[in-house]
Amino acid sequence: MREVCATAARVAAGDGKVFITGESGVGKDLIAQYVHARSTRAARRYVAVNCAAFPETLLETELFGHAKGSFTGAYRDRLGRLEQAHQGTLFLDEVGEMSLRMQAHLLRFLESGEIQAVGGGATTSRLDVRIITATNRDLTDRVASGHFREDLLYRIKVIHLHVPPLRERREDIRPLVARAVTRTGRPVRLNEEALEALERHRWPGNVRELQNVVERVAWMSKSDEVTVADLPEEIRLAPHGLLPKRERRRQLAHELYDALVGGHYGFWNHIHALFLSRDMTRHDLRQLVRRGLTTTRGNYRALLTLFGMHESQYKRFMNFLSAHECVVDFREFRGGSNEEGAITPMASPPRAAKAASRSRSAEPAA
Repeated sequence: MREVCATAARVAAGDGKVFITGESGVGKDLIAQYVHARSTRAARRYVAVNCAAFPETLLETELFGHAKGSFTGAYRDRLGRLEQAHQGTLFLDEVGEMSLRMQAHLLRFLESGEIQAVGGGATTSRLDVRIITATNRDLTDRVASGHFREDLLYRIKVIHLHVPPLRERREDIRPLVARAVTRTGRPVRLNEEALEALERHRWPGNVRELQNVVERVAWMSKSDEVTVADLPEEIRLAPHGLLPKRERRRQLAHELYDALVGGHYGFWNHIHALFLSRDMTRHDLRQLVRRGLTTTRGNYRALLTLFGMHESQYKRFMNFLSAHECVVDFREFRGGSNEEGAITPMASPPRAAKAASRSRSAEPAA
C-alpha cells in the first residue's frame, strides 16, 4: 500500500483522470479521497457517487441534475453531482455498472466538459471537474462482451491505480486493527495469538470485513484482552486448513464460494449482508450462483444445501435473486460434461457432497 499511496500522491499534483481497480472492500474510495486531499482542488468539494446504487433514470438526474417539471415529482430545479463538484473532484464508484446509455452521457461530458440537465432544453453548463473512477470488475472483459464502451474506457483510464487485496498485504493488518479498535472507543487489545489468526485469514471481504470483525469482538469481548476464542469461527478454523490457501489471486465470488461450501460462511449472515452493504456487486452474486449451479448441475434446490440454507428458504432465496436480477439460467448447466471453469469441490466438503447427491437423485428445479 505504501507504493500505491506514493503513486497516488504523485498523480494528485496533476489533473489527469484516475482509474482505480481492486476487489470490493479494499479501500478504493479512500485512495480517491487521498488523491483529492493532496491535489490543488483540496479546498473544493469532493463528491462521491456509487453508480450501482441508482437505476439508470435516477443516475442521470443524480449526475446531471434536472429542471423543474421535467418529470412527475420534479417540483424545483436540482443541481446534479457534477455541478456540485465544479472545480473539485467527482468520484464515480462501480463505474462498470453503468448502462450503455449512461456511458454515452458520461463520455460526452468527458469530451466537452458540458452537461445538460434532464428536461433542461438546450441550456448547457460548462464545468471543471476532475473525474476519478473505480471498479472491482475487469472492464476489458466488459468491453469484449459489449457491456462497456471502449472509447469511454480510454477516457477514464488515464492513470491506473490498482489496490491489492488484503490477503496480499498482510503487513497492513495490524495497523488496520489498531485503527479499527481506536474507532470503537473500547479499551481493548488483541493478544499476539489473535493477531496471528487475523493475519492467516484470507479476508474475502478485505478491509471492510476486517473492520467488521474487529468492531464485533471489541464490543462482545468480556475482558480488555481479545483472544482467539473471541474471534468468529471462520477465522479460528483457518489455521487448521479448513479454508483454502491458494496463493494465486482469485475473484471475490470464488473466495465466498469456498467459504460457503466449507461451512465457514452462511448465505444470509454473510453473503446477503455483503450484498446489501454493497461490498459485493450483482456481478459477484451471479458468479457465485453460477459456480454453485455448476456443482449442482443446474439444480437450484440443491443450491440451498450447498450454501447452507434450509429447504424452506427456497422461495426467499429465489425472490432475493429475482429482485436483484441475479437469477442465472439453469439450462446451460444441465449437460453431463464438466465444462471449463466447473467446480472441483474441496476435500470432503459436507455441503458439496449433500448437494451433489441431491442433484443426482432429485429432479432439478428452475
